[in-house]
Amino acid sequence: MTELPRVVVVGAGFAGHTAARRLLRTLRGKARITVIDQLDHFLYLPLLPEVAVGTLDPRRVAVPLARSLKGAEIVLGEVQTVDVEARTVTWRDPDGGTGSVPYDRLVLAVGSVNKLLPVPGVAEYAHGFRGLPEALYLRDHLIRQIELAATAADPAERAARCTFVTVGAGYTGTELAAQAATFTADIAARYPALRDTPTRWLLLDLADRVLPELDPRLSRTADRVLRERGVEVRTGQSVQEARAREVLLTTGETVPTHTLAWCVGVRPDPLVEAVGLATDRGRLVVRTDLRVAAHPEVFACGDAAAVPDVTRPGSVTAMTAQHATRQGTLAARNVAASLGVGTPGTYRHHDLGFVVELGGTDAAANPLGIPLSGFPAAVVTRGYHLLSMPGNRVRVAADWLLDALLPRQEVQLGVVRGVHVPLEHDPR
Repeated sequence: MTELPRVVVVGAGFAGHTAARRLLRTLRGKARITVIDQLDHFLYLPLLPEVAVGTLDPRRVAVPLARSLKGAEIVLGEVQTVDVEARTVTWRDPDGGTGSVPYDRLVLAVGSVNKLLPVPGVAEYAHGFRGLPEALYLRDHLIRQIELAATAADPAERAARCTFVTVGAGYTGTELAAQAATFTADIAARYPALRDTPTRWLLLDLADRVLPELDPRLSRTADRVLRERGVEVRTGQSVQEARAREVLLTTGETVPTHTLAWCVGVRPDPLVEAVGLATDRGRLVVRTDLRVAAHPEVFACGDAAAVPDVTRPGSVTAMTAQHATRQGTLAARNVAASLGVGTPGTYRHHDLGFVVELGGTDAAANPLGIPLSGFPAAVVTRGYHLLSMPGNRVRVAADWLLDALLPRQEVQLGVVRGVHVPLEHDPR
């Protein structure tokens, strides 16, 4: 084993996990595969809103790496440095210990982190939404606000606790607001004291429509569903300042609330720029074969890489799971080819469409460019997710079936605010 070349994959998200699985199949017995990630599982992010509203058990969207990447060396830790000259990767584990590993080939697929805009108070009072701890905490928080509102003597406090603000009308923000609006309304309906205090959801975005990156027809479908569920869609405005018990909007309006969900977007992991190689808006510059020109032993894919988009000359591929998965497949192919197994290729991919899960029988989708809404879109959306997940498909389908037949268990789990829950500035 010590004589075999070592391939190190940094990151086990869509790109890294796909690359590692493909490498294990292609190079089995011909190379050592090491995967380094802060989590011991692959997290299927698109279904995180369903965890936050109790539709899915959190374990359903977490696929254990030890099972899905059997045969790889799994290192649990956060990469601190990548030395491209010495060809070593150094990490720190959750208990503070450190380690390093040499590599012959490196696949950098660290993904992205929350995009925290310079808005006063956001880091202190907003809730991020990029992982299981955040989804579980937000779920507890939503339930807690309704329960506290039901016992509040002050009508103003009841109204504030029943008001929820989401910033960002992209995929995550739109899906969260659509599903959580129904979730909180159902909880509030169980409390007679809140009969005259309806739950209120605001969805804010500086863009001129929800889901601005999608076809206008899909945007209109999502907008209609949101408004039917009572969500106040506020386009062209955002939060100017977040405070402990209220938010100040860019319009000058003050909204009393105890809940601010921050779904503005993502940015490449700061580790990418710390590597010291050429970057484009925080993403590592690579060729169409996903290799770094100055260091051909280094490959990058997914949100960490500025991959030239040959279908749109002059631009780079978008930071989507669809691109990340396909780039992970190509990265594995080209790593294997560089070690003498198979032939290399270049990245060229046309979007196959997008799906937006709005909860219940509502969704918006455009598979192969065909716009769908309502129940047909919901079927396509859930079918797409089941096909895309690298595991837990039967469990996810079972949870969806149970959710359709039985009432949700709307109880707090006692999740407390911790280091992985609040938004915070990256120390790097």
